[in-house]
Formats: sequence, structure tokens, C-alpha cells
Amino acid sequence: MSEKKIPELYHSVQKRKLLIFGVLLLLLFIAAIIACGIGTVAIPPGDVLAAFGHAVLPGLIDAPATQSAEFIITGYRLPRILLAILAGISLAVAGAVMQGLLRNPLVSPFTLGLSSAASFGAAFMIVLGPVLFGAAFAGAVTIAGITFSASTILLILSAFLFGWMSVVLVYLISRTKMTSQAIMILAGVVIGYLFQAGLLALQYISNDEALRDIVTWLMGGMWGATWPAVIVLLPIVFLCFFLVERRAWDLNALSGGDDVAKNLGINVPQFRIRGLMIVSFAASACLAFTGVIGFIGLMAPHICRMIVGNDYRYLLPCSAVMGALILLVSDTAARSIFAPVEIPVGVIMYILGGLFFLYLITRGHGRYLG
Repeated sequence: MSEKKIPELYHSVQKRKLLIFGVLLLLLFIAAIIACGIGTVAIPPGDVLAAFGHAVLPGLIDAPATQSAEFIITGYRLPRILLAILAGISLAVAGAVMQGLLRNPLVSPFTLGLSSAASFGAAFMIVLGPVLFGAAFAGAVTIAGITFSASTILLILSAFLFGWMSVVLVYLISRTKMTSQAIMILAGVVIGYLFQAGLLALQYISNDEALRDIVTWLMGGMWGATWPAVIVLLPIVFLCFFLVERRAWDLNALSGGDDVAKNLGINVPQFRIRGLMIVSFAASACLAFTGVIGFIGLMAPHICRMIVGNDYRYLLPCSAVMGALILLVSDTAARSIFAPVEIPVGVIMYILGGLFFLYLITRGHGRYLG
């Protein structure tokens, strides 16, 4: 190949990756419009777009013809859709970054014990919250003019803090061993088992009502979707995404090995710890609102590697959109398959995840897993 054709080929590949990213964004927008119209009350796409437009530009765009459409969309369905998108973004980006930092394609936000720790935090508050906080647990808290139940606030904070605590514990353990990838993964597995033991103990001593709440939370879902939840998560998710995206070149360098990254001037131990803390912060924040949702952090990065390659400048944004798309479609299916009965989205994700990796093993010969 001549030297003149190399730049042309490079720009052609970049344009193809940008095109794929644009197509994914378009699919996500279409999925969101369809999801807004699907439910116990079906709403045509035209009314969905009219409701969006009237909410943003009430003076220029008329309200939808169906009077209840705008209330249903803006009050109930849109917060749920946005929560699914934000959770999908955070979990997918966390999976892609963790796989790059630890150079292991099977690493996910749950490998470092984050899922088990967040589950323990939620169960801890469900079972022991009334004992620790007494009458205040059944009260209400007003923040910025918005009223929250105290039990909901405490459950979210507990799940978030314990989820992030797991990563801190992994860091403290691995710090004594030069933060090698193997030690960090092993420490995460051990921490996960410890929190899982605590979760089983809490389930054993809980009453029937608390046990039902714990099981429901462990299944994962968008039942807690509200505008305050979206407002809280929006800056967290996009700030964390910006922080890791600006280090995409460093992730590319790290894929060549620690020695290569060090020769390029990267402080590998510091970079690895900071990256893990940032994505764990975003993932645990979302899990605090949604409960446990698995496989997004594994599926989205693997699918995007097949279509855009391993360049993290494109892999991270594509994984973010892909994760949002997968979770949004799964959640829409979860609430519409047996409507008006809703099944946990975690059930859908485990089925999709199992089938996806079974396909990789049987058809792809495992080349994307090694």
C-alpha cells in the first residue's frame, strides 16, 4: 500500500466509526419515541412528538390531540426512559473502562464486588432502617421544594455508599501489592463474597415484607424512576463520562501493556485507580436507583468492539449509546410483554446476556472473550 493511501484509509475508517455512532444515536431516539407510546394506554408517535415539543416550546407547538397524552408521557414514561438511558450509559461505560484498565474482557462493574455491596446496602436499610431510625424512617424529607420519603432517601444512600465502599476496599487491599490487575480482580471477588454473605444473613433475619422488598430490589427495575432521580443522576453520569473520555488515548496506550503506557509517560497505578473510582461512582449511583441490573457492562462493550474496534475514542461513546439502547429496549419489553403486569428488567437482561455470550462461545469461537 502506498504512503498516500494510508491517510485516506485512516480517514475512511474514522468516518465509518462516526457513522456507526450516528446510527446508534438515531436508533436510541427512535426507541425512546416508541417506548413513550407503549403502555397500558397506547399513544401514537405523533402525539408523543407533540408532547415533547409542547413541553419544550409551549408557545410554538400545540399540545397533543389526546388530552392525557402529555401528562402520561412527561409525568410517568419520560422519567423512566431517561433513567434507563442514564443507567445504560453508566453501566456500559463502566464495563468498557474496567475492561481496558484491567486488560480483561470479562471484567464488569460487578467484578469488583460493587453489585454485592450495593445489594447489601439496600438490604441493610430495608431490614434495619426502621430499627436504627425509628419514626423518622417513615417520615418525609423536602429537598429543593421536592418531597421524598425518608425510607427511599436512606435506601438509595445506603446502596450507593456501600457500592462505592467496595471499590475503596479493593483499592486498599491491592495497594499493598502494586495494584496488579490479578490482585485487584481477586480482591473484588473476595469483597463480593463477603457482602453476599452479609446479604444472605439479612435475608435470613428479615420478615416477610422486608424479604419481598429485598428480592424485588435484587431483580432490578425502573420502578423508582422520577424526575428528581433523573436530575440527580444526569450531572453525575455525564461528568464521569467526560472524565474517562478525555483519557481515551491513555486507555489505548494501556491496551499495549503497562510497560508501553509507562514509557509514554502515564502513571499506570494512579491512572488505574482513578479510572476505577470514577466509573464505579457513576455505576453505583445508578444502581442505587434501579437495583441490580447485570450484563450491560459486558454486552455493550463487546458488541461495540465488533463494529468499531478497540479505539477507546470511539468505543466509549458507542458503548454508552449501545448500553442505553439495550436497557431501554429491555425495560420497554419488561413492562409491555405481560401488560399491565410488569416483570423485572433484570430478568430480561439475564436472558439476553446468557444468549449473547452463548452465541459468542458457539459461533464466535470465543475470540471476543480472550
